[in-house]
Amino acid sequence: MELILAIFIGILYAGGVYLVLRRSIVKVILGIFVLANATNLIIFLAGGIKRSGEAFIAEGKETVDLATISDPLPQALILTAIVISLGIAAYILALKYRYFEVTETHDLDQLSKTDQK
Repeated sequence: MELILAIFIGILYAGGVYLVLRRSIVKVILGIFVLANATNLIIFLAGGIKRSGEAFIAEGKETVDLATISDPLPQALILTAIVISLGIAAYILALKYRYFEVTETHDLDQLSKTDQK
């Protein structure tokens, strides 16, 4: 399972880098979002995948197998990152909308041509 997730993360990073290197500003923005999601998956994978792990230690239970306890820190970091990325996504899309209204183009190569008008 972890190997499949690692391969998927690699594919997401490759796709994100490919999109960031495109000329359209929409594709650059999408590439940044894909890279952010791939990074969230790496953090999730670093926390370990445990299907039957205990989230909390029951009261009165003295011995607990530490290998079955899931780590809540990566999950909390990912939830925080998702909320932040949603806010950034809304802000970037609003900037993109305003950028298109001013320049009337999506192509970054035409940006220097619109500055000369």
